[in-house]
Amino acid sequence: MEYARLLPIQNGHNFRDLGGYTTTDGHTVKWGHLIRSGHLNTLDQHDLDILDRLQVKYDLDFRAPEEITSQPDRVPLGAAYTSLPVFQTDETDASHSQEQIMAEYSGSSDAGYNHMLDVYRDMVTTPQAKKSYQAFFSHLLGNSDHNAVLFHCTAGKDRTGMGAVFLLSALNVDRPTIIRDYLLTNSVTKNYVESRIKKIKQAGLSTAFAENTRALSTVSPDYINTALAEIDNQYGSVNNYLHQYLEISADQMKDLQKLYLD
Repeated sequence: MEYARLLPIQNGHNFRDLGGYTTTDGHTVKWGHLIRSGHLNTLDQHDLDILDRLQVKYDLDFRAPEEITSQPDRVPLGAAYTSLPVFQTDETDASHSQEQIMAEYSGSSDAGYNHMLDVYRDMVTTPQAKKSYQAFFSHLLGNSDHNAVLFHCTAGKDRTGMGAVFLLSALNVDRPTIIRDYLLTNSVTKNYVESRIKKIKQAGLSTAFAENTRALSTVSPDYINTALAEIDNQYGSVNNYLHQYLEISADQMKDLQKLYLD
């Protein structure tokens, strides 16, 4: 089931269908309606045809302006593109070059890990992230024609990962399932990450740099649990956070469930 949700995209990473997850009240997330992914700038026509066949009509981009400018999306035919930057600059480092990362992460071997913990706190507390995720839900609610919505960042794991956490929570999917979906990134991008680490080691670069690159290139239970702990401490639950912080009403929650659940 987990690998069944992987889309056969040849020139992109981490394209996954959120369909098939069951909710706490016995419903199922519709297949082919909610797609999470990494960057779209390298897609070829084969890939775009797959997204077109899925009837992707909304391309919601969580990347920062500099990422969008340097690597603009290749948008599926007929899809409306919207920029929803979670950060004004890429705090996740997903779009940064090896040289940029090397300059910052060649010292302490836990610098990358600690940086990601800060990123996850920022994603659930900063005004820019709040604005982005509120707009994300507005677009999801505006999909009255029941088309497919694709949402993404650069690696499709952090900003996109939290978007999926919020969305699946609003659809009443339980927390263990949501965390399992979040961690699926590590399985589906394992070969890519291991290849990257291998090249670093072959180049004779420091162990600290290799460990930091791994921390920046993967997801961790610690990352998601840091964000969820921040939410639980301030609001008691993700559901309360959605209502009180992201200002999604009970009626809007019901509308989301009507749109995206069987």
